[in-house]
Amino acid sequence: MDHAKRYLWYHDPRYSANMINKPLKKTGDSLLMKNFNHSKIPRCMSTQHPDNVNMPFFAADTVLGGEDEIQEAYYVFSHLGCDEQMWDCEGKEVDNFVVKKLLTKYESFFKNTILGRDVFLTLRVPNPTVEKAEAKILLETLESIPRSFDAAKLFYGEDIPPVFEVILPMTASALCIDRVYRYYRDFVVRKQYQPFREGDITIRDWIGEFKPDRINVIPLFEDIDHMLNAPDMLKEYLKDKDVPYQRVFLARSDPALNYGMLSAILLNKIALYELAQLEEEIGTRIFPIIGAGSAPFRGNLNPDTVERCVLDYPNAQTFTIQSAFKYDFPPEKVREAVKKLMMRNPEKAREIDKDKSLEIIMRYSTEYRKQVKAIAPVVNVLAKYVPGRRKRKLHIGLFGYSRSIGDVILPRAITYTAALYSIGFPPELIAINALGKEDLSFIQEIYVNFYADLRDALAFYNPSSLEILPEEVSSIYKTLEFPTDFEICDQHRELTDFIIRKIKDSDTENLAERVIEAGSVRKFLG
Repeated sequence: MDHAKRYLWYHDPRYSANMINKPLKKTGDSLLMKNFNHSKIPRCMSTQHPDNVNMPFFAADTVLGGEDEIQEAYYVFSHLGCDEQMWDCEGKEVDNFVVKKLLTKYESFFKNTILGRDVFLTLRVPNPTVEKAEAKILLETLESIPRSFDAAKLFYGEDIPPVFEVILPMTASALCIDRVYRYYRDFVVRKQYQPFREGDITIRDWIGEFKPDRINVIPLFEDIDHMLNAPDMLKEYLKDKDVPYQRVFLARSDPALNYGMLSAILLNKIALYELAQLEEEIGTRIFPIIGAGSAPFRGNLNPDTVERCVLDYPNAQTFTIQSAFKYDFPPEKVREAVKKLMMRNPEKAREIDKDKSLEIIMRYSTEYRKQVKAIAPVVNVLAKYVPGRRKRKLHIGLFGYSRSIGDVILPRAITYTAALYSIGFPPELIAINALGKEDLSFIQEIYVNFYADLRDALAFYNPSSLEILPEEVSSIYKTLEFPTDFEICDQHRELTDFIIRKIKDSDTENLAERVIEAGSVRKFLG
């Protein structure tokens, strides 16, 4: 067994010796690995996305951070049944001792539920190519992985890496992924073999060995060019690596903010189908992650829609469980929904007409971006009154993170979505006028929840919102015939009426309270 396979067999608890020695085999049009136990590839990734209205019972404040997030990781494993927690190391003060704190604070739970074997902690790291101000946090985070290994070895008495995967946001090339992989392998781990000087002991002799030998890097693709090029980037990255699997993270919120909800759906579907084709081609299992939030605009994945939502992503392995999913529904309902996701078996990717989809995306996103530029001033007024739910700094990036279209600056996706919902103008509506009957027929075939998602959004529509939108936008929706029937939520309409009046009068008193109340009715902030 060569070194790479030995590492995976010995250090990665998701694999067995039987699996490593069994090559991928093609059977018909499917790709199989005999005895490949992929049941331990996580199904439910709890994240720290701050889209929740209500705070969890263990929160010390209205803004979650610090020790609260340590307890959150334990809570989602022990009470909600998730099998993975994403630990965000970008955009906030980082706690690199999360593993040690979890194992010592919740000893009895983690003695029986093995971190790194039964449940998983996956680090989201800064991308130095884009986030220059936080670039060195990546190095600090990667250096913490062997220390976490040591803490887990003391706790379990055996070699179980508690952390062996990291997520790289805003991935733009195969080199971006490879640099993280190689930095850990060549500069974090291999330095242990260096002596201090000729004839002296090595770093390993001095402070002990560094494990795991290597990590898996999960690229997160977030914009149109890189989502469409994801298969080519992965193929390039994997060509010199002997690994039996690769996880891939496909964003859902940021493409919606950048290009509109429908574009985000179509981009995800194209990527999922082409990743499945790549899996067939190169013989490496590929496990996609879908980053869906509770708002229809950001994915429409919540405890009430689980069974429906997963139909649109048949070959996705992992779904994100964001904060509104966890905290804006009764815990028992959340547990039941998580259980459904955990028991779900991914299916074959659904084929899609890429050329037709891209033609719709380009036409639709052009109209979307035109309208967003016009309504940006209203969004930015409301954004000030959308409460923060996590302690984090502002990111930089494309028309997301600190977003801009030309000279227009917008808030992040959650705040943007919350702002528009707070006036009763769901962002799902933007650019729907760009779709003709032929488009709608095509979309309905490949996006099975299109009308259901649209109805969910329109329940929070308030026609009075058009009174505070620019004429160039409001005139479209005053005469537009929506492609589906819907019923407006009266309670939400009353709250948004109040907010609309306040904006008209330039009166901010009680505005933040009403924004929260409206979010409570929707069961998501943004």
